[in-house]
Amino acid sequence: MSRESLDLQQAAEHVHLDSNILKHAAQRGELPAVEHSGSWYFTLADLDDWAQRQLLGAKSKELVERHRLFDRDLQQMVHTETPLVHHFPAASLDLAIPAKTRMGAIRDMTDLAIRSGLVYDEEGLFKALVAREEAASTAVEGGVAFLHPRLHDPYFFEQTFIAYGRAIRPIFFGAPDDEPTRHFFVVCATDRAIHLHLLAHLAVLVKKGSLSQRLDGLTDLSEFATVLKAAEDEAGV
Repeated sequence: MSRESLDLQQAAEHVHLDSNILKHAAQRGELPAVEHSGSWYFTLADLDDWAQRQLLGAKSKELVERHRLFDRDLQQMVHTETPLVHHFPAASLDLAIPAKTRMGAIRDMTDLAIRSGLVYDEEGLFKALVAREEAASTAVEGGVAFLHPRLHDPYFFEQTFIAYGRAIRPIFFGAPDDEPTRHFFVVCATDRAIHLHLLAHLAVLVKKGSLSQRLDGLTDLSEFATVLKAAEDEAGV
């Protein structure tokens, strides 16, 4: 198999889940895979796409544990971790996103990411974010959505960064609790491991660090770093 293809054990290690979970997901047709001579094989692209969706729907305890494992992987790769706030360019923060619709929010957040000056393929990013939302919403309970390309492409971005926008009016974005979404993040990563780490980290802050409530009360972007740090402290990450 090519290096872009993983067997069942390699796939389980990549996403930090029991191999039986992946096997059963493949058998149910939820996770694209190829069975050959009793063995299962997965492409990295399909595996990452499924893992991202599964991660956003994880329960709090499972999410914290997987965040710990993704964090360990990242530490082994780069030895030092960049503080979360350093991933947010000042030009890509906005407390007044004007969108009124789902598609409008995707366009506004794409434009916000482009303002960073770090996006190589501007229209390609918009189309990738739309494709991801059409496959499955990235909105989670708590009024937050974590937009990201469905398939990882390291050539979209000059470096890893995150854009954040707060909508003037909450938008129905497909959250599992059927509540509207007000806080939008666009995770733009140049590496799969970093992408999964950042996605898990942000999700933990929402579920355990009251991030959405803290962002609701944000009145000035100069306080953004303080809000992130307070959420991290509460979540213990």
